Amino acid sequence: MSTAGAADWLPPMHVVIPWTTDTFDALYSVFERDFKHSPPTYEGDRVWFFPDMEDGKEKIFWHLTHKDDKQAGDRFPDPRRCERLPWGRPMLDDPRHAEIVSWDYEEGKGDTKTYVWLKKRDFLVLLKKYPNGQRRLITSFHIDFANYRRKLERKYEERIQ
Repeated sequence: MSTAGAADWLPPMHVVIPWTTDTFDALYSVFERDFKHSPPTYEGDRVWFFPDMEDGKEKIFWHLTHKDDKQAGDRFPDPRRCERLPWGRPMLDDPRHAEIVSWDYEEGKGDTKTYVWLKKRDFLVLLKKYPNGQRRLITSFHIDFANYRRKLERKYEERIQ
């Protein structure tokens, strides 16, 4: 889906093509600015993440920039996630924006997840909601397939009211 004419409230996508040796460092700077040094809030509460490190960066950074390849059993850079990394913070800080659909959903294991979906731009930020109301950043990604959009629509219809 095209992002031409992106709304004024969204920062521009981060340029990742051509991919260079400095791309991850530049993306990590965005992550540090938007999530690490000044955490976003969701409905007034600070959004946090586990500080565990992997390859010199927080594990959550790799979840925000990489995609699982189940066949290879590894994670690989996902340009569509990477270029949209700057969108995560404004989406969390203003989840009631007209372009965003956000809701809580009780997953099969009993965990509550918060979905923050920039629907027309096919981008999702996923949080885990704890019983005390705190939310932890899990991942974000571009939605590539219509069947996942339908799954999100179903979860929205079955959301916690």
